Order: sequence, then C-alpha cells, then structure tokens
Amino acid sequence: MNELIKQIEKEYQKESVPEFEVGDTVDVHVKIIEGEKERIQIFSGVVVSRKHSGTRAMFTVRRIVQGEGVERVFPLHAPSIVEIQVKRQARVRRSKLYYLRDRTGKGARLRERRYVSSKKTE
Repeated sequence: MNELIKQIEKEYQKESVPEFEVGDTVDVHVKIIEGEKERIQIFSGVVVSRKHSGTRAMFTVRRIVQGEGVERVFPLHAPSIVEIQVKRQARVRRSKLYYLRDRTGKGARLRERRYVSSKKTE
C-alpha cells in the first residue's frame, strides 16, 4: 500500500523545486485567478518554517506590510505556485523562526550566509 501511495504522489510532484531553507528570503510567484483573468502575484519574505515532505510539503513565508506582519503558508508542489526565487540566504540556528513575530526593525534581521571556497590559493 505504501509503494502505491508513493507512486501516486510522485505523479503530482514538481520536478524543478529550488533549494531553499528556513531563514532564506524568497520571492514566491503565485498564479491568481480573478474571474476569467489570470495574473501572477509575487509574495516576497523570509521563510519561517518548512513542514512535511513529498507532495505534502509546506512552507511559511513572513513579510512586513505597512508595519504589520503577514504570514502565508504555501504548499510546495501546488500548481498555483509558478516559481520560487531565492533572493538571499541567512544563517540561522533554529528550524522554525517563530520568534521573528515578536521582533521589529533591526531585531528582526538575520545574518547572511557566506560561502567559503574549499580550494586553497597558493
């Protein structure tokens, strides 16, 4: 039974999902249908949490709009999500960043992740 579920879930998964983690700043391009018209709206913010795996994978994005915090939960493999762009990567020590809800201004900043090349220059 488990193999059957995995096979059905694989059918609905997206092939091209970018690598992003909690703490990264992302732009989520969402397809919105208003009547007969379709448009793409960009929701950009910090990834606060990721949950589950496979087709059930969800992620929460938080941003500040006019001084008020707005969080939105997206299913990772939903057909309404057109694209996810990673804008900035941050170094965090938690798997869920719910503490950002209580912080504003400079207190809500995250450290940028820097990559050091493994090659030694001689």
